Amino acid sequence: MRSGVLLLGATTIALVANGAANAADLEPEVKLPPAVWNWSGGYIGGHLGGGYGRTSFSNPYGPSIYGDVVDPPVLLAGGQVGYNWQKNGWVFGVELDASGAVSDGTNTCLAASGFVVSANCKAGPNVFATGTGRVGYAFGALGRTLAYLKGGVAWQNNRGDVVNNFEGGAPQEKTHFDYGRLGGVIGLGVEQALTSAWSVNVEYDYLHFGGPSVATPPTVQNPPFAILPANITSLSSSYHIGKIGLNYHFGADPWVVRWPDAPLYAKAPAGAAPIAYTAGWSFEGGSRLWLSRGRFQWDRSAVASGGLEDPSMLTRPIRESAAFGPD
Repeated sequence: MRSGVLLLGATTIALVANGAANAADLEPEVKLPPAVWNWSGGYIGGHLGGGYGRTSFSNPYGPSIYGDVVDPPVLLAGGQVGYNWQKNGWVFGVELDASGAVSDGTNTCLAASGFVVSANCKAGPNVFATGTGRVGYAFGALGRTLAYLKGGVAWQNNRGDVVNNFEGGAPQEKTHFDYGRLGGVIGLGVEQALTSAWSVNVEYDYLHFGGPSVATPPTVQNPPFAILPANITSLSSSYHIGKIGLNYHFGADPWVVRWPDAPLYAKAPAGAAPIAYTAGWSFEGGSRLWLSRGRFQWDRSAVASGGLEDPSMLTRPIRESAAFGPD
């Protein structure tokens, strides 16, 4: 079997007459970019979070053998309200938030030696509140992603107990504390606009608080046997908190789940002058290309039953094709 390929190219030039178009009927299309998201404005929302904290107790009886540190886990839920101002890609804002917390931790404390009855210290916050300033930068698709830093003041309410351990069958002495304290907070986060009204954010916060002086219960020393009167321990606490929040931005329809972007193509404003085609002549040029393939095979009808009558018939083509396109 053998094959042949025939290639033919042609170039044409056409002369086209183009008359003047009616300018009044033209509606030119102008390509417009989609709307760029802007973070300016007020918002309100809610959040859930969790983490862990540490409350430290000073020992009035001397350096501790162990303990004096309580590490409570923290679960919290709350809300936030804030306002943003955007300048180019930079976003500045203020935010207030408040959270209710579930937290409880305990550890041995006030263990100055093996001769002093130690205690169990319990601690856990139940309320957090912060007031912060934020600075961030909008990036990503049309500026809908905001990375930010925050810092400001924080407040917590911390409560717990200092309970003596076994005192030889006597009732266990204890004291209770429940106090609020100002401190500080720093954090960072990323917020993503979901629609024109809703955004979601993830955030990490570190909070630190000094603490008040809390009374300790009287305890027992032996030997030598002695009753140690009530004393004072100083508290401090810090927390590492992760949160996820959902915000509603004022001024947008909360039930619209799509972006109100401008269409990719829009008609020119009504006051814009239409653009007419220029009257006259134009030339059009182009090329055409054809590809043709033919097949050749044995003509077996040329072989007689008794032998080869005409050897030249073996190569006679039975089908040959070539295509030529008109110019």
